Amino acid sequence: MPDLAFLFGQSLSGLTAAMFLFLVASGLSLIFGVLGVLNFAHGSFYMLGAYTTYQIVQWLGRDPGSFWWAALGAAVSIAILGGLIERFLFRHLYGADVLYQLLFTYALVLILSDAAKVLWGTGQLSVSRPPGLTGAFKLWGTFIPYYNLFVLLLGPTIALLFWLLLTRTRNGRLIRAAALDREMLGALGVNVDRLYTGVFVVGSFLAGLGGALIAPVKAVVPGMDVEIIVEAFIVVVIGGLGSFWGTMLGALVYGQVLAFGILIFPRFSIFSVFALMAVVLILRPWGLLGRPLKS
Repeated sequence: MPDLAFLFGQSLSGLTAAMFLFLVASGLSLIFGVLGVLNFAHGSFYMLGAYTTYQIVQWLGRDPGSFWWAALGAAVSIAILGGLIERFLFRHLYGADVLYQLLFTYALVLILSDAAKVLWGTGQLSVSRPPGLTGAFKLWGTFIPYYNLFVLLLGPTIALLFWLLLTRTRNGRLIRAAALDREMLGALGVNVDRLYTGVFVVGSFLAGLGGALIAPVKAVVPGMDVEIIVEAFIVVVIGGLGSFWGTMLGALVYGQVLAFGILIFPRFSIFSVFALMAVVLILRPWGLLGRPLKS
């Protein structure tokens, strides 16, 4: 029987993974909830965020604040890239069949993946943790890296900020209205195309930020886009497509099930996550906090 300190450490590990996943999956869920597009290329934005962070750190050198400038620059760069892709490519997919959306976004995944290999090669790249967050402290018999604590605090902070944005601002009300009835909102004089571009930019920013923050923790390699998009889809399916807090709940559930599944089924830990997703799809096809689609 594992001791309490070990279980506490596993739980924190699952929470940390959940916060990284939430950053990426929340952008995916936001884009689907408002634009109605299943963006399979969202994982590519995450991967490019990690690569861009690495590149900017190389340019800035050993400056103490290089990582933070790199992370911000990477997230903004991916947001701009996402806005351009939405403006010139995705705009033609609105209202199209889901199959066309998936085929198009998968083609985009292949293009962006090859572009990353040409620019940065196929080897493993790494980014050092920022100064001030390199050590660890001990709590209840478990060593907790300062960087992990930063991520644990950042996830809920971003969730709260975006909740306030969506519920307490005019733009947030317009975004929620666009998710319900785009035609009516356009008839009221709102520039829906510009609003859609803004939503896509925000979703892309979250994906790029997630990739930037994961760079000091995991190796930056080709293929990380496919890995994260599978995990993100599991999260939004469990929590509910288009539900912001459902995405947070789905990420927390995913992180804990994966962390403790390793203890129970070491060789089949990922199986426990897929089994949970299957159960949710059977009992609540719209997710834990999602809403049933109207027929």
